[in-house]
Amino acid sequence: MPKTSGFICLISQDFGVFSLSLNQRLADYEIDDMNELLDKMLANSGLEERLADEIRTAGRLKKVKAGELIFGSDQGGGEMPIVLQGLLKVMRQDEQRNEVFLYYLEGGETCAMSIACCLEGRNTGFHVMAEEDSIVWMIPNSYLDAWMVKYLSFRKFVFSSYQTRFDELLTTIDSVVFHNMDERLLKYLLDTQQATGTFKIQKTHQQIANELNTSRVVVSRLLKGLEADGKIELHRNCIEIL
Repeated sequence: MPKTSGFICLISQDFGVFSLSLNQRLADYEIDDMNELLDKMLANSGLEERLADEIRTAGRLKKVKAGELIFGSDQGGGEMPIVLQGLLKVMRQDEQRNEVFLYYLEGGETCAMSIACCLEGRNTGFHVMAEEDSIVWMIPNSYLDAWMVKYLSFRKFVFSSYQTRFDELLTTIDSVVFHNMDERLLKYLLDTQQATGTFKIQKTHQQIANELNTSRVVVSRLLKGLEADGKIELHRNCIEIL
């Protein structure tokens, strides 16, 4: 073998080792950042230190992409998700697979419906999806019963989650029953803006129609009306709230 070939081979091998080492370091940094998110959430949760330690030990980190299903109505409710970073949305689905948007889950929050699924082991007809790239802490349901009995702070956390989601469900029911579709659409846009922290909503008319359980034609017509009223500005696959 020519000397230059051997030299190139050595460089290639060294570069491969360097790349593996760099990738491992980047992975370690990423894990450290995720654990820091968990520690911050637990520090602000008001949970007992012993319970916080058990949550760290029992759970696992999960990274999800926008649109990825986290908790489905066809699943048995094996884990309870707690949002560390990002934004999740909870949807209700009927027997014909029609869907309607219910509420968002932000950092430090969990889904009361998934808790019910975990504690009772039954299908609720709800599912949780990532609205944007997110990081969640998944806790196996086998721990929840014991924590409910053992820790007052966990009972308060669960009941508070139920109360918050119940209030949001009442708001959703009020919106469906008492509001016109244009009012529901505007409320949906404002809720999304508040949850995402941006005035530019990156969604198609069809995606919005699916979440409000209506047609794309209706959503497009109402969005044009809101634009004419000076409340929004329409762009390609983007809606800007003014």
